[in-house]
Amino acid sequence: VRYVGPAGDSVIARFPETLVSDRGPGHAGRVQAWVVGPGAGDDAAAVAEVLATDVPVLLDADGLRLADPGAVRARTAPTLLTPHAGEAAALLGVARGQVEGARLESVRELARRYGATVLLKGSTTLVAGPGDRTVRVNPTGTSWLATAGSGDVLSGLGGSLLAAGLSAVDAGSVAAYLHGLAGRFASDGAPAGAHDVAEAIPGAWRDVRD
Repeated sequence: VRYVGPAGDSVIARFPETLVSDRGPGHAGRVQAWVVGPGAGDDAAAVAEVLATDVPVLLDADGLRLADPGAVRARTAPTLLTPHAGEAAALLGVARGQVEGARLESVRELARRYGATVLLKGSTTLVAGPGDRTVRVNPTGTSWLATAGSGDVLSGLGGSLLAAGLSAVDAGSVAAYLHGLAGRFASDGAPAGAHDVAEAIPGAWRDVRD
């Protein structure tokens, strides 16, 4: 894993195996996929630089707001957007309630507008590709996943699956499934934080494989 951003020292302190850089994506070295957006703030240049690469990209959080829709549509490599309802509403230019009341139509419209795969997070997570009316519905999950940082865990997992060679639709679907299962394992009926969910992912992975 490579981290590009201003918090390299903090990342190394927690995960010493991570390679860090504060010189921008172009100086990070070779990667198989990018996850861009969480913690990006207003760094639109970094988001644009990542979108200009020829490897799969997962866009989340600030990256959704900063990304140029035309640049997303122009990409030939897989692209996966992971908005929650509020972010989806901002991208569509509608009220959040409209997205919540028409989640199926909303995820399809986002996929069409951006020419990308969209994972719409929520109590029922949906995954839609850009050229197919088929929408996948994730059956796992728990309300305890609605906690700060949980979406970042999902993004990291999805980016890892993109790097492993899965299509954007499959990466989004598998990430949502494992993330939801990990949330169940981590909570076990009680509140769980994002770190708890992340630490439960290996157990969820083994549960699926076995």
